[in-house]
Amino acid sequence: VLCENSPNQAIQTNILGTQNVIDAALENNVERMIFTSSDKAVNPTNVMGTSKLMCERLMTAAFEAHGNSCPIFATTRFGNVLGSHGSVVPIFRRQIAQGGPVTLTDKRMTRFIMSLSEATSLVLKSVWMAQGGEVIVTKMPVARIEDIAHVMRDTLSDGREIQITEIGAKPGEKLYEELMNSEEVRRTWEYGAFFVILSAFADWNAPGYKHLQSLQKPDRPYNSMDESTMSRTELAKYFEERGVLC
Repeated sequence: VLCENSPNQAIQTNILGTQNVIDAALENNVERMIFTSSDKAVNPTNVMGTSKLMCERLMTAAFEAHGNSCPIFATTRFGNVLGSHGSVVPIFRRQIAQGGPVTLTDKRMTRFIMSLSEATSLVLKSVWMAQGGEVIVTKMPVARIEDIAHVMRDTLSDGREIQITEIGAKPGEKLYEELMNSEEVRRTWEYGAFFVILSAFADWNAPGYKHLQSLQKPDRPYNSMDESTMSRTELAKYFEERGVLC
């Protein structure tokens, strides 16, 4: 919402801020720089996503322009980190504590999810996977926003009757999340828990990418609408095992 209401500030903070860090990395000859992107950068429909996509392009361009003479610039892209600032978990938790209602934007919405510890671990892994210029996408489980609301209410309500209401999607908000679009599929390889998307300008036969050539390539985009969603029982177990609601 902040970016949507103040697009000029989104440019200053996200786009120009990222270029400033790139310039600092070049000047100080750091070994690696990883930009943490978002599903919102894929086929963006809002200012936040558009600025994130531009940041991804800046990272790839930095590597392409300077090649092996500079730091390794790459991007890691993932969906929602449960419990992080601005995510639905603290919002729903606060609404439940206040006695409700729990407000859903749209019952049809699906989202990629991961815990904070998983996000931290996978970002660090992607740092050392990067060869330069690529976007590294983390594979993630999918949940319906409505199911998250029901599981949280059942877990945190202490038996109180708390209503769940639907209020409608926010401007620019998608019903599903995309982590890889149809254009990117042709230059993507599966690498364990990740998809590795090479730059459109990359030489796929370069020595740094040889390890990808024997790996499987995806045959479709990666979005939450097409992936199996967790049941409420599976989601409750996922929350418990990762201490999301503690």
